[in-house]
Amino acid sequence: MRITRCLVVSLTLAALAAPVAAQTAFDDTPALSIRPFGVGTLESFAAVDTFTAVFGRSYQPFLGGGVQVVVQDRYFVELTASRFERTGQRAFISGGKTFQLGIPSKTTITPFEVTGGYRFRLSPRIRPYGAAGVGVYLYKEESDFADQTAPPPARGVDLDTRHVGFVLNGGVEFRAHRWVGVGADVQYTHVPGILGTGAVSQQAGENDLGGIAGRVKLILGR
Repeated sequence: MRITRCLVVSLTLAALAAPVAAQTAFDDTPALSIRPFGVGTLESFAAVDTFTAVFGRSYQPFLGGGVQVVVQDRYFVELTASRFERTGQRAFISGGKTFQLGIPSKTTITPFEVTGGYRFRLSPRIRPYGAAGVGVYLYKEESDFADQTAPPPARGVDLDTRHVGFVLNGGVEFRAHRWVGVGADVQYTHVPGILGTGAVSQQAGENDLGGIAGRVKLILGR
């Protein structure tokens, strides 16, 4: 009789513990976690006319990566570096119309961003988050002329500058596995003053290199 009672109690406890185990399977995160990640970004630039004139569209892709430090599964600091590089054409704007000149012009943008934020506990697998921070944005325009063997100064570097900007983002991280997460968010950047010195951006009256972007991150670590 006692054996039967013990068996019933054991089975009952096991049945009650099973949902708890399922809930905590992704919940045994350490107090401090350092997690590398890769990120792909599609940004719609605030300087719509400038980028449309040079590349034919105002949205462009970035690829990059970084590292995220998470404390108590709530607070985090994120360091991100990414890069955009594409060759378009020199152009000018007159009377509200864009004219491309057929001269190749390569643009390179390299953002280095530092953000800090908070992760909300929606479930063991789902973590909404929000963050804010600053970034340094390197911007370069380079045109190749007839003498391809000449050093860069002889070919003509149109613009090589950098500027500090502000960052806001928010999204959700999904834990696909204990050691793998996928994040999706929307990011807003404001980088005033870095444009406006080139011919097209002056003619368009645009000086903000920022914009609104959608980002997808592949995160490794708990």
